[in-house]
Amino acid sequence: MNVRDLVAIDVHVHLENEDGNNRANQAVKKYFGNSGVHRDRYALAEYYRSRKIGCVIFSVDEQLTGRTQVPNDEVAAFAARNSDIMFAFASVDPMRGQAAVEEAKRLIALGGIRGFKLHPPVQQFYANDKLAYPFYEVIHQAKLPVIFHTGHSGIGAGLPGGGGVHLKYGNPMHIDDVAVDFPDMPIIMAHPSFPWQDEAISVCLHKPQVYIDLSGWSPKYFPPTLLQYANTLLQQKVLFGSDYPLISPDRWLADFAKIPIRDEVRPLILKENAMRLFGLKA
Repeated sequence: MNVRDLVAIDVHVHLENEDGNNRANQAVKKYFGNSGVHRDRYALAEYYRSRKIGCVIFSVDEQLTGRTQVPNDEVAAFAARNSDIMFAFASVDPMRGQAAVEEAKRLIALGGIRGFKLHPPVQQFYANDKLAYPFYEVIHQAKLPVIFHTGHSGIGAGLPGGGGVHLKYGNPMHIDDVAVDFPDMPIIMAHPSFPWQDEAISVCLHKPQVYIDLSGWSPKYFPPTLLQYANTLLQQKVLFGSDYPLISPDRWLADFAKIPIRDEVRPLILKENAMRLFGLKA
């Protein structure tokens, strides 16, 4: 990624298949509304390049909703073709046991993967489930970061029984155990962690390798405690993320410009914290 000319780095971008008739996709579009962006991957690349925004792309490995994953190798190949603005995270369901371990080893050995994305509510596990630990150990040895979904989930919202999604798996306190047991594995807690925002802030304050990304919410809805800590004690541990294509960076950045973030903190959140986390140099 050529970061010198970038104005920001979006650490939370979904590369999706269309799956237009999938009811979970229809429900999530209704929940978030029309973001005004296309789900086509080539439109995604053009969108970010035209705005000089770097991005981290991934597609989630899960069986619950019927939404199909873009294969990890395909995600990595697409990022490699657009390496001036993007790099790839892989997603592997850690509840697949030894198969997940072997897949993580394979992906890391091939290169082209800069981290992993996990979504406990749709992958149906607590982050601190010991069954996931052999999978974490592979990532820990490679010192690669992991993005964990936290908090409420727009996926399944409004469907009968929430589409089978258990919100309890999104509690960020389970990630605290993972941070203790794998101190060399950077962790990004995705999204303002409603209704557990204080828990997320506490974990991030306490564990040096834990970060928070601000994706999935318009900044105008950020709770006061999150703004308070983003401006002060967590100013070097908060990251810009949009949740594209559910929320567009255009909307996110326009709303971010209107909230009371200190001038000296804005560039940290938008770009510099991600540069430091991912080892990027201008």
